[in-house]
Amino acid sequence: MNPAEWLTRTALLSPGAPALLKGETVVADYAEFANRAAAIGGAIRDKYNVQPGDRVAIFMKNRTEYLEVLYGIWFAGAVVVPINAKLHAKEAAWIVSDADAEIVFVTSDNGASLAQVLPDCVREVVDTDASEFAQLYTASPLQSPAPIKIDEMIWLFYTSGTTGKPKGVMISSANLQAMTLTYFADVDEVKTEGAILYAAPMSHGAGIYNFMHILRGARHVVPESGGFDPAEILSLAQSVGNISMFAAPTMVRRLVDHAKEVGSDGDGINTIIYGGGPMYLADIIEAVEVMGPRFVQIYGQGECPMTITALPRDVVANRTHQNWKARLGSIGRAQSCVYVQIVDEDGVELPKGEIGEIVVQGAPVMSGYWGNPDASAKAIRNGWLWTGDMGAMDSDGFVTLHDRSKDVIISGGTNIYPREVEEALLMYSGVHEVAVVGREHSDWGEEVIAFVVAAPKANLTEGGLDAHCLAEIARFKRPKEYRFVTELPKNNYGKVLKTNLREQLKKEE
Repeated sequence: MNPAEWLTRTALLSPGAPALLKGETVVADYAEFANRAAAIGGAIRDKYNVQPGDRVAIFMKNRTEYLEVLYGIWFAGAVVVPINAKLHAKEAAWIVSDADAEIVFVTSDNGASLAQVLPDCVREVVDTDASEFAQLYTASPLQSPAPIKIDEMIWLFYTSGTTGKPKGVMISSANLQAMTLTYFADVDEVKTEGAILYAAPMSHGAGIYNFMHILRGARHVVPESGGFDPAEILSLAQSVGNISMFAAPTMVRRLVDHAKEVGSDGDGINTIIYGGGPMYLADIIEAVEVMGPRFVQIYGQGECPMTITALPRDVVANRTHQNWKARLGSIGRAQSCVYVQIVDEDGVELPKGEIGEIVVQGAPVMSGYWGNPDASAKAIRNGWLWTGDMGAMDSDGFVTLHDRSKDVIISGGTNIYPREVEEALLMYSGVHEVAVVGREHSDWGEEVIAFVVAAPKANLTEGGLDAHCLAEIARFKRPKEYRFVTELPKNNYGKVLKTNLREQLKKEE
């Protein structure tokens, strides 16, 4: 099943319905949206000679053209490789190379930096801000989307692993269908008069929620800013109306703070789905007090996109149940299309209330990692995806996260893997040892702190280390503080005790 079929069916049923909006301005109805996607698909096939199953990367910032490109790729039967626009060009180039993508769609600023490190596999970089992209609209459109089998990969999403090296998550048509249809059962309903607002990166959770709104013929709104601005969102909620959006917990907190400041109750916002990191209990309690029952929590991973557990709005807003606080502090119950268990290290299911690793099985779970059978075998065992997250399940099926394994730092809803930052710092002359941990931050959830041991006679400076990180990794991953120490705390086996470092930071708060 090709997702572009959903677009063509909606365009046939409601051709004049508003589809793509830049801010308040409608730039395409569904007929035009589908026509543009079909033309882009034709150009991808005929001009760029992309065959079904080939990978095509998208390294674009948020804009309505993102959706046109997305569905154009599927019209041609190719595989989408979405890349976070916030990544450093070197990181994006690694993903493009690993996916063996021959075509990359970019925005002008991202394209300029990528051109400096372009891998050999790339035949064409298409700048969506240039006139060449507009010319694709005039290409001979494909009459119908290419046929795609239910088990064929259509989405190759890269997520970092324990080593910080990106891994390509192979998502099939069936995986995305399960995620999409389960949304209606466990997360929210979508009405034709509704709208999805893309304030978080369209390469990730925000963008993957487009399918439900395509099916319902709803509107797709990209803010003029292209990102998250609380004042702009509240304004668009008033003018566009009936908007829904995905947001990281830190985004929710900033939106609530602004709403309080201007005296808004979020009128015009239908649903805010939050996930991607821990939401503090006090924050979600206040969010409901300020903006009402507009919130739904989801828990998922790239390997099981957006579809492990959910906490529906009636539970988020409930204050009468005897266990309402415990439930509100949970990540909800298993979504309809999956099994969720808490297991020990041998995969044996644990009694209710005991802490173990969260594992999931079901239709949305990936088939494995692209070109990485060892990582695939480690992640999927006996049909279960091992999430790497520790949690417990109560007698009613509510799952509570107790720790994030792998030392992942979540800043602004984005995962930052310490090993990746450490490896970048260790490339700098004069760095002998380094340990990276997260420190609590009032706005972003966590911030990156690096403990650095200098080599003998080395003269390290924060400025030098910061410039090096900016040249090697994405800006948002670089440490916000560098602490120069004579040694790192270690156990008898030589392993760095990051727990000690985190405790040290916590004592200083």
